[in-house]
Amino acid sequence: MAFEKLSNSLNELNQNLQAFAHTNSEYYKLKFFKQAMSGATSLVRFLILGAITVIAFFLLSFAVAIAISEAIGQPSAGYFIVAGFYILLFILILVFGKRPIEKLMLQKFSRIFFND
Repeated sequence: MAFEKLSNSLNELNQNLQAFAHTNSEYYKLKFFKQAMSGATSLVRFLILGAITVIAFFLLSFAVAIAISEAIGQPSAGYFIVAGFYILLFILILVFGKRPIEKLMLQKFSRIFFND
Protein backbone atom coordinates (compact mmCIF):
# COMPACT_ATOMS: atom_id res chain seq x y z
CA MET A 1 0.00 0.00 0.00
CA ALA A 2 2.73 2.48 0.98
CA PHE A 3 4.81 1.40 -2.01
CA GLU A 4 1.82 1.99 -4.32
CA LYS A 5 1.26 5.45 -2.83
CA LEU A 6 4.94 6.31 -3.27
CA SER A 7 4.86 5.04 -6.86
CA ASN A 8 1.78 7.16 -7.63
CA SER A 9 3.42 10.20 -6.06
CA LEU A 10 6.55 9.69 -8.15
CA ASN A 11 4.49 9.28 -11.33
CA GLU A 12 2.55 12.44 -10.49
CA LEU A 13 5.80 14.30 -9.78
CA ASN A 14 7.22 13.12 -13.12
CA GLN A 15 4.11 14.32 -14.98
CA ASN A 16 4.22 17.67 -13.21
CA LEU A 17 7.91 18.12 -14.05
CA GLN A 18 7.26 17.29 -17.70
CA ALA A 19 4.35 19.75 -17.82
CA PHE A 20 6.51 22.41 -16.16
CA ALA A 21 9.35 21.85 -18.63
CA HIS A 22 6.96 22.05 -21.58
CA THR A 23 5.31 25.24 -20.28
CA ASN A 24 8.67 26.78 -19.52
CA SER A 25 9.91 25.94 -23.01
CA GLU A 26 6.82 27.50 -24.61
CA TYR A 27 7.21 30.63 -22.50
CA TYR A 28 10.80 31.16 -23.58
CA LYS A 29 9.91 30.53 -27.23
CA LEU A 30 7.20 33.17 -27.00
CA LYS A 31 9.49 35.61 -25.20
CA PHE A 32 12.21 35.15 -27.83
CA PHE A 33 9.65 35.65 -30.61
CA LYS A 34 8.41 38.86 -29.01
CA GLN A 35 11.93 40.24 -28.64
CA ALA A 36 12.93 39.19 -32.16
CA MET A 37 9.85 40.82 -33.68
CA SER A 38 10.41 43.97 -31.66
CA GLY A 39 13.97 44.17 -32.93
CA ALA A 40 12.94 43.38 -36.51
CA THR A 41 10.21 46.02 -36.58
CA SER A 42 12.62 48.59 -35.12
CA LEU A 43 15.16 47.69 -37.79
CA VAL A 44 12.61 48.00 -40.61
CA ARG A 45 11.36 51.32 -39.26
CA PHE A 46 14.94 52.56 -38.96
CA LEU A 47 15.71 51.52 -42.55
CA ILE A 48 12.59 53.19 -43.95
CA LEU A 49 13.20 56.42 -42.06
CA GLY A 50 16.87 56.27 -43.02
CA ALA A 51 16.03 55.89 -46.72
CA ILE A 52 13.62 58.83 -46.61
CA THR A 53 16.20 60.93 -44.78
CA VAL A 54 18.91 60.07 -47.31
CA ILE A 55 16.65 61.06 -50.21
CA ALA A 56 15.74 64.33 -48.47
CA PHE A 57 19.41 65.18 -47.80
CA PHE A 58 20.31 64.26 -51.38
CA LEU A 59 17.75 66.67 -52.78
CA LEU A 60 18.61 69.34 -50.22
CA SER A 61 22.29 69.01 -51.11
CA PHE A 62 21.51 69.64 -54.77
CA ALA A 63 19.47 72.71 -53.85
CA VAL A 64 22.25 74.10 -51.64
CA ALA A 65 24.88 73.39 -54.31
CA ILE A 66 22.84 75.20 -56.95
CA ALA A 67 22.25 78.16 -54.61
CA ILE A 68 25.98 78.41 -53.79
CA SER A 69 26.88 78.13 -57.49
CA GLU A 70 24.53 80.96 -58.38
CA ALA A 71 25.81 83.12 -55.51
CA ILE A 72 29.45 82.63 -56.49
CA GLY A 73 28.83 82.76 -60.22
CA GLN A 74 30.70 79.57 -61.11
CA PRO A 75 28.55 76.57 -62.08
CA SER A 76 30.59 73.84 -60.38
CA ALA A 77 31.81 75.69 -57.26
CA GLY A 78 28.70 74.94 -55.19
CA TYR A 79 28.97 71.22 -55.88
CA PHE A 80 32.62 71.16 -54.79
CA ILE A 81 31.82 73.06 -51.60
CA VAL A 82 28.94 70.71 -50.72
CA ALA A 83 31.11 67.67 -51.52
CA GLY A 84 33.89 69.06 -49.33
CA PHE A 85 31.44 69.52 -46.48
CA TYR A 86 30.33 65.88 -46.75
CA ILE A 87 33.93 64.65 -46.92
CA LEU A 88 34.74 66.67 -43.79
CA LEU A 89 31.66 65.28 -42.05
CA PHE A 90 32.66 61.74 -43.07
CA ILE A 91 36.16 62.19 -41.64
CA LEU A 92 34.82 63.61 -38.36
CA ILE A 93 32.40 60.71 -37.94
CA LEU A 94 35.13 58.22 -38.86
CA VAL A 95 37.52 59.65 -36.28
CA PHE A 96 35.20 60.67 -33.43
CA GLY A 97 31.94 58.81 -34.05
CA LYS A 98 32.64 55.18 -33.12
CA ARG A 99 32.03 55.48 -29.39
CA PRO A 100 28.84 57.60 -29.49
CA ILE A 101 27.31 55.42 -32.21
CA GLU A 102 28.10 52.21 -30.32
CA LYS A 103 26.69 53.69 -27.11
CA LEU A 104 23.50 54.83 -28.84
CA MET A 105 22.95 51.45 -30.53
CA LEU A 106 23.70 49.50 -27.34
CA GLN A 107 21.24 51.58 -25.32
CA LYS A 108 18.51 51.36 -27.96
CA PHE A 109 18.69 47.63 -28.56
CA SER A 110 19.25 46.67 -24.92
CA ARG A 111 16.05 48.56 -24.07
CA ILE A 112 14.20 46.60 -26.76
CA PHE A 113 15.73 43.23 -25.86
CA PHE A 114 15.57 43.33 -22.06
CA ASN A 115 12.24 45.13 -21.48
CA ASP A 116 9.24 42.83 -21.27
